[in-house]
Amino acid sequence: MSDIDLPNADLPNSLRPSAAVDFAHVETWVFDLDNTLYPPGLDLWRQIDLRMRSYIAGFLGLSLDDAFALQKDYYRRYGTSLRGLMIEHGMDPDPFLANAHDIDLSTLAPAPELGEVLGALPGRKLVYTNGSRGHAENVLAKLGISDRFAGVHDIVAAEFHPKPQEAAYRRFLAAHDVAPERAAMFEDLARNLEVPAQLGMRTVLVVPRGLAVSPADREAWEHEGRDGAHIDHVTDDLTAFLAGLLPAAGQPGR
Repeated sequence: MSDIDLPNADLPNSLRPSAAVDFAHVETWVFDLDNTLYPPGLDLWRQIDLRMRSYIAGFLGLSLDDAFALQKDYYRRYGTSLRGLMIEHGMDPDPFLANAHDIDLSTLAPAPELGEVLGALPGRKLVYTNGSRGHAENVLAKLGISDRFAGVHDIVAAEFHPKPQEAAYRRFLAAHDVAPERAAMFEDLARNLEVPAQLGMRTVLVVPRGLAVSPADREAWEHEGRDGAHIDHVTDDLTAFLAGLLPAAGQPGR
């Protein structure tokens, strides 16, 4: 399924007509990394989540349960757990990021079909992640699609101001000379698409296959906003969705 209409956060309703015309003006394609460029059903994010919890517990002398609660509280309030830890506890971000992204990528399979469709899309492709460049490069290499991207904008380049903060997006746009009105953004979190929509970007929410089932390692609030007006399209198959855009992508007009 390439483009689905969501009347609420859980139940897919009907197929939309071709989305290609909505992207005919797009010159820059911006992709989140985790749970967007690879299927969210994999255990990569769970590994990261558990490593963050353990690190926070050791850093602050908390139980794992208390560390997990704090981690999720900061994540919701600050955009990333790391941002909250830096503000509230003066944490050094470098060892935290190195620890969080020291994960096993063996479940991540190459994605040649995604690579082909990315290569066929006219214009630049960029990765914009709240994670680290090293993690992004490892994931892209494992997927076999590194050469499809002109650049990676990570949390360090963002000066540790994460999505969904407006200042973070403006820093990204300026750093890569992106005209938002001629760009599209693909994300797995609806709240991270609110500012891009306000700035004029076309927005696509990438969701898990089988929307009625939410991954256990996601908080309920992370699924909020899927039916918001700031979401232009919703897909549970990124490769198929992008392939459907090829006939009109890059043609003049909207």
